[in-house]
Amino acid sequence: MFGYAKVVLGTFLALASIAAARADETKLRIGVLRLSSSAPVFIALDKGYFRDAGLDVELKFFDAAQPIAVATATGDVDVGVTAFTAGLYNLAGKGALKIIGGMSRDRPGFPLIGYFASNKAYESGLKTPKDIAGKRVAMTQVGSSFHYSVGLLAEKYGFKLADVKIVPLQSMSNMAAAIKGETVDAALMPVSAARKLMDEGAIKHLGWVGDETPWQVSGVFAGPKTLANAASVSKLLASLQRAEREYHDVVLASVKDGTAAIDDRTKPLLDIIGKYTNLPVDQVVGNCAYIDPDGKLDVKNIDSQIKWLQAQGFADPGYDAAAIIAKDYVKPD
Repeated sequence: MFGYAKVVLGTFLALASIAAARADETKLRIGVLRLSSSAPVFIALDKGYFRDAGLDVELKFFDAAQPIAVATATGDVDVGVTAFTAGLYNLAGKGALKIIGGMSRDRPGFPLIGYFASNKAYESGLKTPKDIAGKRVAMTQVGSSFHYSVGLLAEKYGFKLADVKIVPLQSMSNMAAAIKGETVDAALMPVSAARKLMDEGAIKHLGWVGDETPWQVSGVFAGPKTLANAASVSKLLASLQRAEREYHDVVLASVKDGTAAIDDRTKPLLDIIGKYTNLPVDQVVGNCAYIDPDGKLDVKNIDSQIKWLQAQGFADPGYDAAAIIAKDYVKPD
């Protein structure tokens, strides 16, 4: 009887210890898209890196980048991880949030954002990215990362951005439906959002943004309330960097011709990415976005983005990269 009581007491104390530890955890809600460009977030959550750091992390999923910026500014989420947009920069320019780290980049050899044509437009001559001039191009919002990518393309090939007929559709699911239904000529989409349409033959792939115009696509950002807890921010970034290094050294190191290898080392991480992006591993391997192993941010490119968006009238004047970056946390590249 004494032995049974001892076991019960031991179990009770163990449960009490776990409950106390969880009570001490800082809760953080992270806004994110179901894209492999946020792979370190998924790895850090699934492998317990956040928990090891004393963070109780909940992911909230969105269907476009700009709503994540808004949710971070309003406090509906504590941290955002997504692509940079004019709206995000404007919120940061008003002091509603600051950038605290880098995430994905469009870089040669690592497919992330692609140029796609409807079958009808392709048959009518839309064969390469530069042929987008004069076409109806779907994207989420005006001033989005997709819009900036088109702007870079226009500068590279010497056509006017104003000649492109931008069709803002608010979400990637709407963009996919529009190009498949041929109500637009083209779209810029993450490969993970376009893969099913590509495999079905419903759209034509024209090229990758990373091969045409590399740039810093996404980052990590937080609002004033989250930033006030410096210890939590440091724990968050340390957990992400742990996952970023693992993702880089295991998955990205295996990439050849844009596709990651599936082996004993890579498969556990690829399975995690697939779990959170709702993709089978054989599709995950073809859209492993490049992410700096140390979570560095291309600050010069961020400043170029802001200046371009301001010149186009998409972003408010009066601020630059230095004004919206949390220098205590960002590792510049």
